[in-house]
Amino acid sequence: MELEVWDGEALALVGPNRAGKSTLLSLLAGALGPSAGTIERRKGVRVGWAPQRPAQYGRLSARENLELFARLEGEPDPAAAAERLLVEFELPGEPAPSGNLSVGNRQRLNLAISLLGSPQVLLLDEPTAALDPEQRRRLWARVAALRAGGGAVVFASQSLEEVESVADRVAALRDGRLVFTGSVGEYDRSHVETLSA
Repeated sequence: MELEVWDGEALALVGPNRAGKSTLLSLLAGALGPSAGTIERRKGVRVGWAPQRPAQYGRLSARENLELFARLEGEPDPAAAAERLLVEFELPGEPAPSGNLSVGNRQRLNLAISLLGSPQVLLLDEPTAALDPEQRRRLWARVAALRAGGGAVVFASQSLEEVESVADRVAALRDGRLVFTGSVGEYDRSHVETLSA
C-alpha cells in the first residue's frame, strides 16, 4: 500500500504501541533506510523532525543546542534564530545544561529544534505528550500556520481528540504495516466497525 503526503495537509499516524509509527517517521526523516520498498522525497524539500525521545545534547544549554542545530540547518543568523525560538517556546536562556531541564521543557526544546531551517514538512512523534494545554494549543497554531503556507505535517498520536481536531487524513499501522489510509471520518467508522465485529 502506498502513502503520500500532500501539500498543506496534516496526516495522523495511529495504531497500537510498537505498530511502527516511530519507525515510519524515522524513515521519512532519513534517519533510517528502508529494508524494503522506497521513500521518495520531492527534491529540495526541507524536513523538520521531532522524534519521540528528544534529540539534543544534554551537556549543552537550550540556547547552545538551538545555535548548534541552527548552524547545521544553514540558518543565516544562528544566534538570532536561537533567541527567537527560546522566546517562542518559553525556554530558559541561562547556560544550565539542557539535560537538567524538566521533561516538558526538553520536549519544547525538541520541537523548537524541528522548526529550524524553515521546514516545509514537519514530522512529529507524540509531540504533545509532555506539554501543558497552553503549549499544545501553541504547537497546533504553529502547525496551522505552516499548513496555511503550503507546508505539511505528519504526526503520531495516541489522542483521538487530537487526531479529530488536527488531521485531514489518517494512516493506521499495525505490526509495521499500513492497514488503512483515509479521512478522519472514514477511520472513525472503520475503527468502530472493527471493534463491533
